[in-house]
Amino acid sequence: MDGIITGEGVLLDARPTSAATRLLAALLDLMVLGVGLFVLFVALGAVAPDASEEMGRILVIVLMATVTVVIPTTVETLTRGRSLGKLAMGIRIVRDDGGPLVFRQALVRALTGVVELWFTLGTVALICSIVHPQGKRVGDILAGTYAVRVRGAAKVRTPVLMPPQLAGWAHTADLARLPDGLALSVRQFLGRAASLHPASRVQLGSQLTAEVQRYVNPLPPVGTHPEAFLAAVLAERRERETVARLRADQRAAVEASQLQRLPHGIPDPVN
Repeated sequence: MDGIITGEGVLLDARPTSAATRLLAALLDLMVLGVGLFVLFVALGAVAPDASEEMGRILVIVLMATVTVVIPTTVETLTRGRSLGKLAMGIRIVRDDGGPLVFRQALVRALTGVVELWFTLGTVALICSIVHPQGKRVGDILAGTYAVRVRGAAKVRTPVLMPPQLAGWAHTADLARLPDGLALSVRQFLGRAASLHPASRVQLGSQLTAEVQRYVNPLPPVGTHPEAFLAAVLAERRERETVARLRADQRAAVEASQLQRLPHGIPDPVN
């Protein structure tokens, strides 16, 4: 699985992280926690060198709980799923629906991690991440979360071009404003059409064409390919929005210059 598939069949760019990437992030976090635990033990020995054996055991348990549960829960809650290791590897823990992590889910992950990460030295988490299609460990399964990549090479998005045979029709057609979700679905479909299964490509293209046609009058010439029609609508929509934005900027500039002028025909001061 390469991401989240919406109900419209559109692939969102939230790809699950590989087990290897998660392992590297976990090792970095483990190093940081190990250093923190060592510093705490040294500080404890300096502050209470004469503590009784029973008190020492209690303090050790408190320190271990702090390092294994309190700190991971706090960090993931405050950073919305990003520890130092995850930040370095460019990943984030999110909910199954793509939303940000909350305290309850961070706590479940940390409590489960005591067993699958610390007691088993991470073997259970590694095996689970390898076999799970989304790279989840046991804590993710129980909490309803998974790791996604939030950093990487930026994709070059080529603009949708106007089909030459539809340019004349598009310039004179009445195009109502498309809903943002529908426009995004069409744009993503056109960008992925070549990689789709032929049957799915035809089905999804026909479905989107039927939805977009409700906002277009008149319809394109008979026999127009659905993908050419969708491309023409998006290209003309982009062109008209660009022209409208330029006109709005020009009006704003004129109004700003008029507001700066003195009233009643008084000439502007000369520097």
